[in-house]
Amino acid sequence: MPNYRFSEAAELLAVSDDTIRRWVDAGKLASGTDDSGRHVIDGQQLAEFAVAQAKALNDERGTQVSARNRFVGIVTKIQIEGLVAQVEIQSGPHHIVSLITADGARALNLEVGSRAIATVKATNVGIEKDES
Repeated sequence: MPNYRFSEAAELLAVSDDTIRRWVDAGKLASGTDDSGRHVIDGQQLAEFAVAQAKALNDERGTQVSARNRFVGIVTKIQIEGLVAQVEIQSGPHHIVSLITADGARALNLEVGSRAIATVKATNVGIEKDES
């Protein structure tokens, strides 16, 4: 089972190293030490915690959708041409580009700087293992 240093866990959960330390100090997340004496978090426990955090966030929002891949971010670019709008959102390290109808973009009153949520639901998703 993989173990993750605090900085790696923070990157995976899109939070700061300090947030990971606070969660460990508060007992929300358990840590151990690796052979080098560094503080690490068990990969399986981190995965379970990530799912629980996401569920709590969705419960807090009070929204229910069938898609589980939601990226909250800020609109960085909108380009409307004819019937189509290209909307770009930056969500943490994720850059999302979506094509929606021009009417839809106008109805949402989207503009650069707006807070937006990109919801992704796909039948095919490629997965690769990060060996770093």
